[in-house]
Amino acid sequence: MNALLLVDLQNDFLPGGALAVPEGDQVVPVANELMDRFDLVIATQDWHPAGHGSFASQHPGGSVGDLIELNGLQQILWPDHCVEGSPGADFAPGFLRDRVNKVIHKGTDAGIDSYSALFDNGHRKATGLDEYLKERGVDQLYMLGLATDYCVKFTALDARQLGLQVHLIEDGCRGVNLSPGDSDAALAELREAGCRIVRSDNVDGR
Repeated sequence: MNALLLVDLQNDFLPGGALAVPEGDQVVPVANELMDRFDLVIATQDWHPAGHGSFASQHPGGSVGDLIELNGLQQILWPDHCVEGSPGADFAPGFLRDRVNKVIHKGTDAGIDSYSALFDNGHRKATGLDEYLKERGVDQLYMLGLATDYCVKFTALDARQLGLQVHLIEDGCRGVNLSPGDSDAALAELREAGCRIVRSDNVDGR
């Protein structure tokens, strides 16, 4: 069974958003075009409580991009973004939400971040996505979204560890690139982990 996973196509990750991914808006038409090729479509949303521990605003003297320790894990500090129920957490304008079968929220625990759509960053709790995929017999996961070097990468790596075959749709992803080349490094890491890097015009999910 094939599934299409659309990662964090949210306002705060689009140009002009709180944590804008350059050209992030360009992945939305790719997502919309692909959804009709799959019987099962899942979308994720970063869904942080206000005052999340990953927000630089919660750490006096902290700046966006700083590395800290948060509950025993290394944590990059980010701007306040994707606060649950806020306009920034909403799906991108023009995204065809009605074609999505299931929405998974992540990053809901104020004390730990969750780049992956499957687990928090410490693999302490699952989001429920793994169970959902198993119940439906999914073994081939096609992915796109924001951002290549964070939430997309860590979701893909976790999916591989769970035994799924992962197909990353490269033209449907964009990266943050806090450091130059982060997205290219992420793609290399995913190839090494056994992910297939594909283009949307070569994808048929049925």
